[in-house]
Amino acid sequence: MQVTETVNKGLERELKIVVPKGDLASRLNERLEEMKGKVRINGFRQGKVPAAHIRKLYGKQLMAEIVNDIVSKKSGEVLKDRNEKAAQQPEVTMTEDEKEAEAVLAGNQDFEFKLAYEVMPEIALPDLAEIKVERPVAEVADAEVDEQVLKVAENARTYSEKKGKAAEGDRVVMDYVGKVDGEAFDGGAEEGARLVLGSGRFIPGFEDQLKGAKAGDEKVVKVTFPENYPAEHLAGKDAEFDVKVSMVEKADEIEINDELAKQLGIESAEKLRELIKGQIESRNGSYTRARVKRQVLDQMDDLVKMDLPQRMVKAEFENIWKQMTGELERAGKTFEDEETTEDEARAEYQKLAERRVRLGLALARIGEDAKVEVTEEELQRAIYDQVRQYPGQEQQVFNFFRENPEAVAGLRAPLFEEKVVDHILAQASVTDKTVSAEELMKEEEE
Repeated sequence: MQVTETVNKGLERELKIVVPKGDLASRLNERLEEMKGKVRINGFRQGKVPAAHIRKLYGKQLMAEIVNDIVSKKSGEVLKDRNEKAAQQPEVTMTEDEKEAEAVLAGNQDFEFKLAYEVMPEIALPDLAEIKVERPVAEVADAEVDEQVLKVAENARTYSEKKGKAAEGDRVVMDYVGKVDGEAFDGGAEEGARLVLGSGRFIPGFEDQLKGAKAGDEKVVKVTFPENYPAEHLAGKDAEFDVKVSMVEKADEIEINDELAKQLGIESAEKLRELIKGQIESRNGSYTRARVKRQVLDQMDDLVKMDLPQRMVKAEFENIWKQMTGELERAGKTFEDEETTEDEARAEYQKLAERRVRLGLALARIGEDAKVEVTEEELQRAIYDQVRQYPGQEQQVFNFFRENPEAVAGLRAPLFEEKVVDHILAQASVTDKTVSAEELMKEEEE
């Protein structure tokens, strides 16, 4: 096998690899010998089929397998011999000339192919102690716990029948039928529906028109579906609902006590507060982690120096662009709707692609140097987390991950990234700053 370097520019490499037809013939003869004792052909005893006859029947098929085997195995061997590591899977090109391809498969011509790739760049990593992080920490105030407990308690609120007119906060029990252009539409009718006025559960304007209604009243409620209503056939349409009110109910007072907690499946009011506080702390922790991680990645993006493999950048850009334009198309929007132009969007996403490649390579290198690993137990836990999101389809999800190694790799990558970020934080300078929950959430949402 002869290897000739045809391109060596920056990170780019291209190799021309020639496998002599004599080597191909030797490999083919080995395959034919292997088949000789196994193949069954009418008119011949097993093991007695002439090699020339097997070659006539299967020669081209076997040669195609040999060629594919050479490309898949020898490519890696060539890079290893050159002491090079490709930044991504090398691109293989072979002749597209039909006559040349036939000559190779017939064993009459050398097999020639090209490998195009970019080598992994030299990465100048910063001293991780240079990373300075301000970690926002929000303490959970008793008032916030009280507020959230009250919201949870709303789910267990009871209502009692009320004489007179419905007002804000009252619950109306009703039957209704919705119509567009005089015709009832699917999903627009219900009997015994319960609606708390002011809850915002129904179409805008619906609840306001029920204020002042009494048991036994019949009303025609006129509304317009929002333009972004999920059911496209109703979005933006005017509708009328024939409503018959059967009962008006007043909300009972809420008392945060052990009895209420037990209605919610919790042993006591104290345990309810502990649970709510833990949920708030967990939420705040997620916001804090996101802020801290962003600071780390922003500084790494500024400090890491390397030549970027342009093939990787191009592939990343194309993935981002495909996703973004797909979302625009599904939403029925244009670049103008997003107050930008296609050229401006391309420039923005080009920078994002470069950032992702730069950080991806840098984090991979830091993780490799620090011997960061994702354990099998961590990976299995991530798979179970995915499974739990699809109740009733657990086995199908398990099968999907078992049959798709790339999907498992997709779970491993973010786990690895989080562990590398933890490694960086362990060496960085981290200063805590106490902030309010409102500040923490506002900045993260922005």
